[in-house]
This record gives sequence, C-alpha cells and structure tokens, in this order.
Amino acid sequence: MELNVSTASQGGHAVVTATGELDLYTAPRLQAALAALLRDRADRITVDLSGVEFCDSTGMNVLLSAMKRIKEQGGALELAAPRPAVRRILQVTGLDTVFTVVDAVPALDSSL
Repeated sequence: MELNVSTASQGGHAVVTATGELDLYTAPRLQAALAALLRDRADRITVDLSGVEFCDSTGMNVLLSAMKRIKEQGGALELAAPRPAVRRILQVTGLDTVFTVVDAVPALDSSL
C-alpha cells in the first residue's frame, strides 16, 4: 500500500498528514517531509496519523528522529489521532510516554 504525505504550515506550526501504511518502503516519504520542515525551522510539528493503518519500527524511528531533531532546535513534535493499531504499537513499545499524543488534529488558524 502507498503512503501519501501532505503538509500545511502556518507561522511556525506545521501539520503533516500521512495516510496509508508507514513501513520500510514508505517511511522515506514521511522522513523527507519532516526533514524539510526541520530545515525550515518549524517550531511545532503535528503528525496527523488518523489515516495511517499500519506503522512498523522504521516508521516509529522516523518519528523519533524527527522529534529528537526538533527538540534540539527548541521546538516540539506531537502525534495526533492515531488509529487503534498504531496507538497499540505506541503503548506496547512504551513510546506513548515519549511522544505527546493528542486525540485530535489541532486546526491551523485560517484567519491569519
């Protein structure tokens, strides 16, 4: 299955929306999108996982690496709306205590 990745930014906040399967073969797409935001010095990145049906260790490593890099820059990364299967992976691995996980994707303010 494919992984589609899109990004919306406003000010220093970016929302990265991923849909499909996040695995060894598709993780580079998400990694490229996150790397671009890090280069642009985003202050806050929200990764919308509501459309991700599967995530393996490669996908988790991409997310961990991005979180580490944005923290080094003084920013924050959060995961939004993971489906039950992805939430379970976060819980089993203990990563639910490492990542900030929110139930809904924060809206970017369109009035700015």
